[in-house]
Amino acid sequence: MKILVISDSHGHVVNLSHVLGFASKFGISAIIHVGDWNTLESVEIVLSFKIPLYTVLGNADIDPKVVGKLKSESEKFDEDFLKLEIGGRKIGITHKPSNNKKYFSDKKVDVIFNGHLHSKYESIKSDVKIVRPGAIIKGNNFAVYDTATNRVEFVEDE
Repeated sequence: MKILVISDSHGHVVNLSHVLGFASKFGISAIIHVGDWNTLESVEIVLSFKIPLYTVLGNADIDPKVVGKLKSESEKFDEDFLKLEIGGRKIGITHKPSNNKKYFSDKKVDVIFNGHLHSKYESIKSDVKIVRPGAIIKGNNFAVYDTATNRVEFVEDE
């Protein structure tokens, strides 16, 4: 299963629409957005593609309409962190990298996705893959995670 991982869209609907067009074309089965949506329009664009959405809030997500829409229409949502299983992989999602230890120190996940720093990043710590996909606000920056191989492919356009 292939998952589109995006972050820090900050209301940049042009880049977001372009990236989601990619997702539709290449058979992406799920979307993970790790926060900093900023606008209701960003949320509505992602939801309009009808691909299951798993998401958390970022520090810039203060509009109650964004929170309400994500709560009611995401496949799975939490304000701070999510632990879920998709495609046989245990996945952790949070916005800030500093939350990794706070929420996932039990190491019962295969991969943790976060954002906040607007850069791409991949490492393995204590057998847990940690991935930051880059920021939509800075271009068509995203990652595709393959649950079958536990591999990440980055797309960068900075």
